[in-house]
Amino acid sequence: MIAKQPFGRTGQVSTRTIFGAAALGRVSQAEADRTLEVLQQYGVNHIDTAASYGDAELRIGPWMKHHRQDFFLATKTEKRTYKEAREELHRSLDKLQVDSVDLWQFHYLVGEAEWEVAMGPGGVLEAALEAREQGLIRFIGVTGHDVAIAEMHLRSLNRFDFDSVLLPYNYILMQNPVYAANFEKVLKLCQARNTAVQTIKSLARRPWGNRPQIRATWYEPFEEQADIDRAAHWVLNRPGIFLNTTGDIHLLPKVLDAASRFEAGPPEAEMAVAAEQLEMVPLFE
Repeated sequence: MIAKQPFGRTGQVSTRTIFGAAALGRVSQAEADRTLEVLQQYGVNHIDTAASYGDAELRIGPWMKHHRQDFFLATKTEKRTYKEAREELHRSLDKLQVDSVDLWQFHYLVGEAEWEVAMGPGGVLEAALEAREQGLIRFIGVTGHDVAIAEMHLRSLNRFDFDSVLLPYNYILMQNPVYAANFEKVLKLCQARNTAVQTIKSLARRPWGNRPQIRATWYEPFEEQADIDRAAHWVLNRPGIFLNTTGDIHLLPKVLDAASRFEAGPPEAEMAVAAEQLEMVPLFE
């Protein structure tokens, strides 16, 4: 089984490996149901999805009829205005077949102009605060990609006391001194506030480039169990953070297997050698 830890100040105790439901975006219900069995096998009790993840919310909906109490359920919106975000939240609730979600996150909030809209009058933040008062959501988070996201998360956290953040974290990206410095600032602030920190792209090897895209992920992931072990254990070796699984159901069992066996992270020297041998390239510059 996978170890658990408090999900920030929410009162939830989540498995350190959270199911990234982007993996359900383009699968059948039968494939999704088999994925649920894998999650149950490893005791995963936290699902992270989004309105923009294809059919993911629709695939999760049937699970909730019998397993709502087994999962901390999180979804996201990319809408930036109060009206659009409010309408999307209700669509998400309908697709997920629930009356409420535990965590609603502002998805991919990186750009300056959209940040001003989202966090200003008539923005998604107002919709989230209203939804929390109405019991439609319990907690509010913010997510994003790109090198700029760590710095933007600092700005978001200074504007509002979010319950969680989500951002990339892997060995090759953390060799970027600018990103690494801002990531450390985000982590320090979140630890001080007891804000949950979710990380993504743990299995990112490099962009696909000209190679055939044989996985559902938009980046080329690690494939071999030993490489997945190394990458996952490197992330899990950082106390307090969560690892959100990669966006391909066929790699999910390998990621959960790695997480279930975690004891310690690999030495930095081993990571450096692997980065060279596997020709790792950061997804974000």
